[in-house]
Amino acid sequence: MDDETEDVLIVGGGVAGLTAGIFTARAGIDTLVVNDGESILRRNAHLENYPGFPMGIDPRLFLDMTRAQAEEAGCSFHEGRVTQLATGEGFTAVCEDGTELEATYVIVASWADSSYLEALDVDIDRRGNTGFVETDADGRTTVEGLYAAGRMAKEYHQTVIAAGDAASVALTLIHDSNVHFFNDWTVPDGYFTDRGIEVPPGIEEIDDDERRSRAETARETMREWLAEPHDEEPTPHPSLADD
Repeated sequence: MDDETEDVLIVGGGVAGLTAGIFTARAGIDTLVVNDGESILRRNAHLENYPGFPMGIDPRLFLDMTRAQAEEAGCSFHEGRVTQLATGEGFTAVCEDGTELEATYVIVASWADSSYLEALDVDIDRRGNTGFVETDADGRTTVEGLYAAGRMAKEYHQTVIAAGDAASVALTLIHDSNVHFFNDWTVPDGYFTDRGIEVPPGIEEIDDDERRSRAETARETMREWLAEPHDEEPTPHPSLADD
């Protein structure tokens, strides 16, 4: 990352956080995802309404695959729980283990526990034990540089919606930053250049050999992921956990 590219911290390693990270990392922004392992999707028995999986997919396998994609895109990870977020020159996130993490931008994409935002002048819609972050239509909060995505932003409680909202919020952040970016597309060789157009930032033209190579790598990767049943059982709802 060059000196002009900003960095982003994503609080939450579930579907929303991982999806946001895929987009920011692919745009060339240093992206750190803080993951406490508590994605609610791990409680589900089977994920059956996410496009691209005609017979559904194991939710825990889906999360593991999405994390692998985020890592491939360039995300780094810190395992832990954020307990406080403060502003100064950028943001400082304090984790449960005392680790302090700094970033210019933050996307909150955790489950609806907003207690770590108490030090910020951010609008919270409190409902019982939860607190949803108020945002504009593009995911911006009332604190400059702070964004919210997925369930934390009161989006519907569906995996595909969390992913779509997080992608949109990540694109908003990218366009708000100083990263030169048009769109995240991989297109056939000549799609732009054969029309005398310079390839826009964020887009890649690839020739037929590279296209076939990537397609084969994708097929082989999926075969590896799906070769054996996932060995992780659904996580019980917290109310059912043993004392």
